[in-house]
Amino acid sequence: MRSDTRSALDGAGPGDRTGLLPSVAGAVPSRTVVVLDAIKHAILAGHLRPGQGLVETDLAGMLGVSKTPVREALKTLAGAGLVTMSPYKGAAVRIVDGDLVRSVYDLRLLLEPEAVRRAVACGGHGEGAPPGHREEAPPGNPGTPPGGGWEAAREALRRAERATDRAERSVANRDFHRALYLGCGNALLVRVLDDLRDQTALVSAAAWQRAPTWRAEAAEHDAILREATAGDGNTASTLLKAHIENFLSRNFPSLTDTADTAEAADIADTGDPNAP
Repeated sequence: MRSDTRSALDGAGPGDRTGLLPSVAGAVPSRTVVVLDAIKHAILAGHLRPGQGLVETDLAGMLGVSKTPVREALKTLAGAGLVTMSPYKGAAVRIVDGDLVRSVYDLRLLLEPEAVRRAVACGGHGEGAPPGHREEAPPGNPGTPPGGGWEAAREALRRAERATDRAERSVANRDFHRALYLGCGNALLVRVLDDLRDQTALVSAAAWQRAPTWRAEAAEHDAILREATAGDGNTASTLLKAHIENFLSRNFPSLTDTADTAEAADIADTGDPNAP
C-alpha cells in the first residue's frame, strides 16, 4: 500500500507536482489546511484513485510534514465525503458508486434550482453565507476566496476554461454553482448545498475521467448565467435543473437501473488519470 500511494503521487509530472503536492513546511495559516488542499487536489485530479489506500506515513513523507496534519486532513476529508475511514483498513479515497451519485444529485435537484431562483430575485447579492463559514481560495489565487454574485460566477467560468486538469475544472465548476446560489437569502440552505460541493466535485471529476463532457456543461453554464444576469430567476432555475439532469443522463444514463452502481464504479476506476 505504501508503494501504491507513493507511485500515485509520483505519477504527476514535475510541473503538475508543483501545484499538486507542494512542500508545506512553514505553511500559513496552518500545515493542516495546506495538506488538506494538496490531498484534495490529488483526489480530484485522479492521482489518488477511488478505493486507493491513503497511508499517513507516505503522505507525510511526500508533503514534508509529520503525520499529525495528515491525520487531521484525512479526518476533514472524510467529513466532506471524499475519503472513507475504516478501523481495520484505514483511510481510502471514496469510490464513486450509484448510491453516492443518486443521493448527492437528488438533493441538488431538490434544493439548488430554488436557491438560484431566490438568489436572482435578490439580485445575486442576498445574505446567505452561514456565519463562521470558511471560504476556500481558488487554486493559484490564495487571497481571492470565491463569493456570490454574477461577476464571481463569470470569474469561475473563466477559471474553468483555463483549467489544466480535472481538479481545477471541478473546483471552478462548484465555485460557479456556489456563486449562483450564495445570495439566496437562506444561510441554512447555503450550508446544505455547500456540504455537497466536495462530493459533487468528486463525481464530476470521476465522470470526466471517462468522458470529458465539460464543454457541453460549460455552454449550459453560460445560458444559466445569462438568464440570471437578466433577472429571470424562473428561467435560470429551469435551465439549472435541466443542466443537472443533463449531466446525469450524459454520464450515468442507467442510474435508475440495477446496473448503475457498476457503471458508476467503472467511471471511477477506468480512464487516463491525466486526461482533461
